[in-house]
Amino acid sequence: MPYLTSTDTARRTSGAEQLGFGVPGYAHPLLAPTEWAELTRPGTPLHWAVLNIDNGPGARPDPHCLEAAGRLRNARERAVHGEAPQDSARSAGGGRLLGHLDLASGSRPFGELIADAQTFLDWYRVDGFYLGRCPAERADLPAVRRLTSTLATLLEHRDSVDEGGEERGLLVLGLGTHPYPGYAEAADQLVTFSGPWTDYRWSQVAEWTAAYPPDRFAHFVHGVPRPHLEEAMRIARWQGAGTIFFTDRDGRHGQTDPFAALPRYWDEIVSRIGPGISE
Repeated sequence: MPYLTSTDTARRTSGAEQLGFGVPGYAHPLLAPTEWAELTRPGTPLHWAVLNIDNGPGARPDPHCLEAAGRLRNARERAVHGEAPQDSARSAGGGRLLGHLDLASGSRPFGELIADAQTFLDWYRVDGFYLGRCPAERADLPAVRRLTSTLATLLEHRDSVDEGGEERGLLVLGLGTHPYPGYAEAADQLVTFSGPWTDYRWSQVAEWTAAYPPDRFAHFVHGVPRPHLEEAMRIARWQGAGTIFFTDRDGRHGQTDPFAALPRYWDEIVSRIGPGISE
């Protein structure tokens, strides 16, 4: 299958390297209590999860979201203060919580985005930000770099006043495609695929991504049939993605967002990529 545009210089993940989950945004905790509870279950290799109330932090603190954020933060603090290495902390249900900032393909004003980011920090004490609908063209890169630089400063200030902050904040660009290569230096991680399995199984990865380690890239794929789960994970590893979210939901039959709920094979995929398990 044409997974790569070039294999000469590709730096891909081996079967022994650990995949983990990035959750692009479950439904509201009141509507999806099981999904949010699974994020803190021991053995779940969670890298991060996105909190999105209303394409941002919402108009006021939401008690259900505050509770969900607190549970995730407590799980992470238990893992970190237990002196576990970062990968062990993740596998103990200790992923980071990211606030969702909707860039609207570059059309939202800078000031609005920074105000939303500060609100996320004040209300939910997030560990970083997920920049949804991020533009991918070269012309938009300076504006994105300005935004991520400012967000990094906000997160550094948070760390300086938070006595328990052992790690710097995380910034993820929700691109959904391979952007101009300069975006790789604008954030910690790039979502370079977000779409259906019918496209993913024949997808190609941009050659420039081979210069970066797997923890710089994430893939979100919906409509993955259970019999093709192993193939999907093999593609992710071969293309050099360290963070994934696969689901058999397809966005049809009344589903407004295929990523808003657990896949029906959640337990199986957790066991496949959980602690000590490799493909």
